[in-house]
Amino acid sequence: MKAVRKFFDTIKPHVQKGAKFHWLHSTYDAFETFAFVPNTTSKTGSHIHDVIDLKRTMTVVIVALLPALFFGIYNVGYHHYLSEGTAAANGFFDMFLFGAIKVLPIVIVSYVVGLGVEFLFAQLRGHQVNEGFLVSAMLIPLVMPPDVPLWMVAISTVFAVIFGKEVFGGTGMNILNPALTARAFLFFAYPSHISGDLVWIAEKADAYSGATPLALAASGTPQTHSIAEMFIGLIPGSIGETSVIAIGLGAILLLVTGIASWRIMSSAIIGGLTMGLLLNIFATTTNPFMEVPFWQHLIMGGFAFGVVFMATDPVSGSHTQTGKWIYGFLIGFLAILIRVLNPAYPEGVMLAILLMNVFAPLIDYYVVQSNVKRRLKYTKHTV
Repeated sequence: MKAVRKFFDTIKPHVQKGAKFHWLHSTYDAFETFAFVPNTTSKTGSHIHDVIDLKRTMTVVIVALLPALFFGIYNVGYHHYLSEGTAAANGFFDMFLFGAIKVLPIVIVSYVVGLGVEFLFAQLRGHQVNEGFLVSAMLIPLVMPPDVPLWMVAISTVFAVIFGKEVFGGTGMNILNPALTARAFLFFAYPSHISGDLVWIAEKADAYSGATPLALAASGTPQTHSIAEMFIGLIPGSIGETSVIAIGLGAILLLVTGIASWRIMSSAIIGGLTMGLLLNIFATTTNPFMEVPFWQHLIMGGFAFGVVFMATDPVSGSHTQTGKWIYGFLIGFLAILIRVLNPAYPEGVMLAILLMNVFAPLIDYYVVQSNVKRRLKYTKHTV
């Protein structure tokens, strides 16, 4: 590490104010603070003041996402060969290799394009590079279908960085989750590339269905995927959203390190189960999706991934302790409601989280005002 420190110290004078390459100071600062913990603290925005800085916190989140990424890579290859009827003839390595060839370019495009925009804005404004996109750049590929064109990933990423973060002031200021903003842009701008049965399996054989469990449930078609397959993740879907086990491993790391809120996770699950149970009680023959067992919603689609990695975003979510319970419950409640009762979009997690991102400040406001009124009332009684 001494050699690395010496390398940065050699470059530093050339990017300081007044030096020849002073305009590259933001870029230099980004790489230096990534390699070494800075000896300064932030003064504005929603930042973390702890023994580790924001970059290290983001690194922990990336590590938590790795199980979902690695399983997603394997799952892409598994379903490709399954659609061709050659899954038995191809081993783990073949499936993982095919998946890597499909998934890694999406990850690379997300990082290169997203960080490129981040660096550009930092240079133009003379600000530090925002670290939050280190996680967003990993989340974006994981919520994409494996067959999405790379140029669409690039456009969605640019939109997410500019309109999901930079217009609000960057990391710590955004009101919407950037990764979900990218997915929402892709869904509304190019719906045929993120819906239907054709996009969830890379290079799918024509004779193979490719329908996800959600699509089957929404159409009333008998489920061809077992509970075990849905829990393990051996189902068609977005790259990182299928395996509850892999997502659970990431959740454990986030909870143990205290980075993610257990209140939001728990209340979102309670909210999802509550709505699922209500739909089961009032199920009608006109909507077979209402008959899906309430607990099964937790292992279908992107519910688990959204609850663990999206809803718990410390910037766009609620900050008060009571607010987190309300915020999480409404996400789970609305996610299942939209999923079941909206025939045009049989997955409601994205819309539910984005909607509650908007209302999170309002929830916190009323929680704080309620506490103020209660304390004032208590003070009057005790005086």
